[in-house]
Amino acid sequence: MPTDEPALAGYRTPGGLVLDKVIDHLDAHCREFIAHAPFATLATADAEGWPDVSPRGGDPGFVHVLDERRLLLPDRPGNYRVDSLRNLTVNPRAALMFLVPGVEQTLRVYGTTTLVAPEELAVDLTEFGRAPLSVLVMEVRRAYFQCPKSVMRSGLWDPARQVAPGVLTPFGRVIRDHCALETDLPDDATIRAELAQEL
Repeated sequence: MPTDEPALAGYRTPGGLVLDKVIDHLDAHCREFIAHAPFATLATADAEGWPDVSPRGGDPGFVHVLDERRLLLPDRPGNYRVDSLRNLTVNPRAALMFLVPGVEQTLRVYGTTTLVAPEELAVDLTEFGRAPLSVLVMEVRRAYFQCPKSVMRSGLWDPARQVAPGVLTPFGRVIRDHCALETDLPDDATIRAELAQEL
């Protein structure tokens, strides 16, 4: 793929496998990976093209594959900003990247979406004792596995590279400063315990 952009001149043309691995459905390998994934990122863009990337998580397999062309992403209670969902109402294209702990490759899935109420689907999406607030139905257009180089470089799953408690500024203090609050928020353990009640 030649380009006239000077900044890209140093990149070689991708090899056959890099291009040929892209498929237009969720095959058995994709479905197996999604069934083991407790975490994914959801990428969307608004009508003006401004992007948003949002974390999504649950028990392994929290994203349900209906068939090789459709998957379901339940939306659980969060901060109620619903930036991603608002984006999808004006621009239904989205991308998901799935991660499985301990596995260095990732899975990327692209498609067009529809938002529906949970009761419209004949699938039980209850998790943590609650039904989702809404469900994203994705019609899959592309899927492929990403090589593990970035995860290898990051040491993401290496326990020795985990950040020890107390190294980063407490989350409550970060929120206090960003929101210009005059009083301190509870300590991180208290905040986490309160959030755990809302899963």
